[in-house]
Amino acid sequence: MTEPAPKTAATNAIEFRNVSIGFDETPVLSDVSFHLGHGEMLLLTGLSGSGKSVLLRLAIGLLRPDSGQIFIEGRGIETLDESELLAIRGGLMGMVFQEESLFTGITVYENAAYRLAELGWPEDKIDKAVGEVLQFVGLAGEEKKFPEELSGGMKRRLEIARALVGWPSILLFDEPATMLDPIVAVQVLDVIIRSRDIKKSSSIYVSKRLHEINYLSNYRAFDEDKGRIVIRQAPEGAMPKTRIIVLESNRIAFTGSFAEFLQSELFTIKELLEFDQHDHTSDPYFPDPWNKDREPREIL
Repeated sequence: MTEPAPKTAATNAIEFRNVSIGFDETPVLSDVSFHLGHGEMLLLTGLSGSGKSVLLRLAIGLLRPDSGQIFIEGRGIETLDESELLAIRGGLMGMVFQEESLFTGITVYENAAYRLAELGWPEDKIDKAVGEVLQFVGLAGEEKKFPEELSGGMKRRLEIARALVGWPSILLFDEPATMLDPIVAVQVLDVIIRSRDIKKSSSIYVSKRLHEINYLSNYRAFDEDKGRIVIRQAPEGAMPKTRIIVLESNRIAFTGSFAEFLQSELFTIKELLEFDQHDHTSDPYFPDPWNKDREPREIL
């Protein structure tokens, strides 16, 4: 089996070249081209049915395009067989699906360890990797519990732990904060920010929610000293490496910064802004995490 191409400055983490796919003669994505740079986060948005989840499944090889090319770390994947795709997914990529995908009959530890066990990692290395990732997502001490014993937010953090275990360089997130209450949602976003800024992962994050896109675009994690990590609004000159991509009419209709996104006259962007009109400061139990005047929060 051919090894993935070595990482160079010219190689992107993910690249789509003129990718198209449809189902039952209905186009879903048409002539889509973009790249995800190393250490970059792409915030992928669009109205329901615009092909966001399909794009992620193409990126991880769960779907094959009708035409076009997809590259992971410089290696074309659209013609690989399943064993080659599994090796790339297992070694380079992690994904958090929108729907819950935990194994209910095994423990937190076993869920987190599953991918590494499938890859044949030795037990001592699995134990170390699982301990690290459960500490990272705030689930240390919960190893022997079963998913049914966890809260909704803890389940979602376990899903993220399963994607992060072994620290793959590429992460894909399909609306991971959907259906979570605001306090839990921001905890999930903070874990994702930490993986981006502290572990330097490259990621694609799918969301229709403006406040999530805003937060991920403008807040970042800082490793201050002695392992103390805080998340706060990024100062000018130290903004996280993010871009927003908008899908409309089966194609990429916009690529740019959050400021450019807010100024766009694109129909889909106006609809998304209208969709996300909820005042997140009005929830009395929830101090707004996107308030620019809030104090930095220390992450233990």
